[in-house]
Amino acid sequence: MKNILALISGSIFGLGLTISSMTNPDKVLGFLDLFNNWDPSLAFVMGGAIIITAPMLFVLTKNKNLILSKELHLPTNKEIDKKLIIGSLIFGAGWGLVGLCPGPAISSLALLEVPSIIFVIFMFIGFYCSKFIKI
Repeated sequence: MKNILALISGSIFGLGLTISSMTNPDKVLGFLDLFNNWDPSLAFVMGGAIIITAPMLFVLTKNKNLILSKELHLPTNKEIDKKLIIGSLIFGAGWGLVGLCPGPAISSLALLEVPSIIFVIFMFIGFYCSKFIKI
């Protein structure tokens, strides 16, 4: 049952990314291009996600009866350290150069576009290689 609910949740997430064109790197790069032909639509997608997620997160933190887990696992580290800064810079550089981040990249695999497939392959190689980097 948990796997079915997780599949449904992931499918809704991927569908939302696809409908909002966040799987289109040109759309994302248009948002990042502040000085040429700026496309604010990504800001509206993020705003919509916050409007839905914030109240749900509040409810879930107060609820002791979760469906997919025994407890809600939230980050406990509140420290901004060197690993966080370097990881954020690498993530931002990849996002800015390619126009994809992990969620939309995986969703875009359904479109069978070669750049998305290459990106996801190298994303997983990066995940694997990060185990060997000591900061």
